[in-house]
Amino acid sequence: MRNILLIDDHAVVRKGLKAILEEEFDKITVHEAGSGRDGIDQIGESMPEAVVLDISLPDMNGLEVLKRIRMDWPKLPVLILSIYGEDQYGVRMIRAGASGYLAKSVAPERLISALKIIIGGQRYISHQLAERLASSLEKTQGEVTVESLSDREYQVFRMLAAGKTVTEI
Repeated sequence: MRNILLIDDHAVVRKGLKAILEEEFDKITVHEAGSGRDGIDQIGESMPEAVVLDISLPDMNGLEVLKRIRMDWPKLPVLILSIYGEDQYGVRMIRAGASGYLAKSVAPERLISALKIIIGGQRYISHQLAERLASSLEKTQGEVTVESLSDREYQVFRMLAAGKTVTEI
């Protein structure tokens, strides 16, 4: 019996993911959470085999939720499923402890494949993300990349890029 938790603030996305999972697995229980805090609470209650986590949530961002999951449930597989491409968040989320990273634009078969891989105890890393991880290890001395920013620096950078004022940040 599979037991999966979906954490996404869009009910339509959760329902679609639930339908995909129920179509693939004969015996599955899919729990849903619309916020980071609700998701963390549900992990303690339902003890899922894996979590599918969105980055953009109304109360906490996915990185904060992932860090909390890693503190309380270090072995729980977490697959990040986001509207943001791998080039924007992939390396950062894998370094923070995600078991895999997918963009929401992927085919359902790839989602199922990634889930099976992380439930099996391995990481799901696409070829493109593997290349980015490898190149981030080969940084030239003194070269500053987005991946080298701390999580807080990256968060501030994204808010500045979004046009927020210093006061708003």
